[in-house]
Amino acid sequence: MQYVKRPHARNFVAWAKDKPEVIVCSADLTSSCEADGFRDAYPDRFFSFGLGEQNMISFAAGMAREGYFPYVHTFAVFICRRPFDQVAMSIGYPNLPVRLIGFLPGVTTPGGVTHQAVDDVGLMRLIPNMTVLDCGDATDVETVIDVAQGVNGPVYVRMLRGEVPQLFPASEPFQLGKARVLREGDDVAVLSSGICTEEAMRATQALADRGVSLRHLHVSTLKPFDDPQILDACSSARHGVITMENHSIIGGLGSAVAETMAEAGLGKRLIRIGLKDEYAHGASRAYLMKEYGLDAAALVRAVEQLAGEPLGLTEEDLSAVRLEPAGSTAKAEDL
Repeated sequence: MQYVKRPHARNFVAWAKDKPEVIVCSADLTSSCEADGFRDAYPDRFFSFGLGEQNMISFAAGMAREGYFPYVHTFAVFICRRPFDQVAMSIGYPNLPVRLIGFLPGVTTPGGVTHQAVDDVGLMRLIPNMTVLDCGDATDVETVIDVAQGVNGPVYVRMLRGEVPQLFPASEPFQLGKARVLREGDDVAVLSSGICTEEAMRATQALADRGVSLRHLHVSTLKPFDDPQILDACSSARHGVITMENHSIIGGLGSAVAETMAEAGLGKRLIRIGLKDEYAHGASRAYLMKEYGLDAAALVRAVEQLAGEPLGLTEEDLSAVRLEPAGSTAKAEDL
């Protein structure tokens, strides 16, 4: 599998070159949030606020009212917790085009509870007018900015940094409100988001080799949540539905799917894979995903639970799976 080094840092500088109305706001985490290249390339469009997230959000709101498109770069927790009132009242309420780029979502950091945004999707979904997007690979990272810029209102993006795997072809960009269909099947529907999609792909390949028919969707738009493919996948799953997310099972993808199924009167079994109403401690991403059941093995266990039989898959089987960029199963004319 190919990895792309700092895809946001490289892409964002080139993307913003002919867009003088795009500005960046940072809160003492400029290089950590890959905004240092923008700062160096366009110093007159870069604003640093130190440890002052509330002020930064209020400033971004003011600049948006003057016709600019502020891209706020900081860790996800410092967008969604400390300045939540400013985000809701200064940006969400007046429906301003501020783009909130949140790094280190969920357990992507060893920083512990102070730095792990495990509730950010739930908080941002609560805010009227807010669009919520979740990147799962380098292609998502490189194309989500075009999607965000096209939204007439505020956008929150769960962004990935550093070396990011490329799970999807560069020719298939992020699409607002449209899940990527990675595998077709009718035994179990698997809906994954963010970094959990890589783990899900590892498991779905091994499960398919065992004869399990899975429909796997990578869900990158968490609000609005109206993609008809989601309900269709849930409806056609013979054994049930599994959601898998780098977030609490409360308020995120699992909750959105449960709400969709309930409102449609769909009586299917649902298993939500995610943090179980708990905080995670500080450790490596791989350790935390295994410790809190967010990895490929957790998906296998959930499928076994729905199917009612053991499948005999081992950790070695899952680690041996080689992933290649997975194109959507949708026909080109449907995109």
